[in-house]
Amino acid sequence: MGFGAEFVPIYRDHPDVGHVAIVETDRQRLEETGDRFQIDTRHTDLEAVLAGDYDAVHLITPIPQHASQTLQVLNAGKHCACTVPMALTLEDLQAIVEAQQRSQRNYMMMETAVYTREFLYVQKLMEAGRFGKISLARGSHYQDMEGWPPYWEGLPPHWYMTHAVSPALRLLSTRAERVHCFGSGTLPPEMAAKYGNPFPAATAIFRLEGSDVALEVTRTLFESVRPYTEAFSIYGNRLGFEWAQIDEEAPYEFYLEDAQQRRGKRIKSRRIDVPDRADLLPPEIASFTTQSVHSRGEHLSFVQGGGHGGSHPHLVHEFVRSIVEGREPSIGVKTAANWTAAGICAHQSAMAGGEGVVIPNF
Repeated sequence: MGFGAEFVPIYRDHPDVGHVAIVETDRQRLEETGDRFQIDTRHTDLEAVLAGDYDAVHLITPIPQHASQTLQVLNAGKHCACTVPMALTLEDLQAIVEAQQRSQRNYMMMETAVYTREFLYVQKLMEAGRFGKISLARGSHYQDMEGWPPYWEGLPPHWYMTHAVSPALRLLSTRAERVHCFGSGTLPPEMAAKYGNPFPAATAIFRLEGSDVALEVTRTLFESVRPYTEAFSIYGNRLGFEWAQIDEEAPYEFYLEDAQQRRGKRIKSRRIDVPDRADLLPPEIASFTTQSVHSRGEHLSFVQGGGHGGSHPHLVHEFVRSIVEGREPSIGVKTAANWTAAGICAHQSAMAGGEGVVIPNF
């Protein structure tokens, strides 16, 4: 119920949700959150939830717990949503895929990047064919994680890649197939020792299944003086989109002055005011695209995430509706596994000096 408190009133107010319970090991925080959002059912451990009469569980817990807790939820016969990343090893990704298939319950990775205002804007242009033929895609995620909980210390940058890799993969309707990656910089020895990772930053380039487009992804976690941003850029022969260099700024759109001109094309740029897409949501939760509910938006996950672009109610709505409609969610188990495996394999490549690594097809 730290960052997780962001989602409590969204579930509470969603018209398809009948009952909400919250889980928190810190008793004081549990009671404060329950009182604030009028949630009467409160638990201090996951086991009580797994034994209870619940349809679905949303995990917003430390990264090292994601795989084991996801398996617990699915094996208990309950639908599971989980914050990113899905897991930290390829073996755990495969185990989750198999558990989902056995249980026939929904799994959804709650990737904010593909439900931000910016992404939804670009997705609409892509579907209308405005970009033309795509030539290049980029993703980046710069974030200083010093002072965060201890499990972050020394984490391989691309193990937390999903915010940067997912927009391009979703827009291009494909999966990451092969990666070459180079680590950059050097962590202090005491930080490097925790995960055996020497790099504070890394840059990967991916080949994509069935596509001639290359995808470049850069990620920093430490030792880099750079303001926060989660960004993607995509360039076609008719239109280009580029996330702003600084998170508070507006993104750029690049376009041809004369769309019919073939040679010596004059390319122009404009800042764009990306619209909010609360119109895609039930009215009961539409306001949550523009308001923070946890500690006035001061939690680091919210502040450094730029509010996650209004994505939270979209994620909740998709997870809930997928269950109600008996269908796979938009970020289902195999999609989530590929988006996560892309980063795991990128780190393998970086540790091997940039050697190419084939990404498993789950």
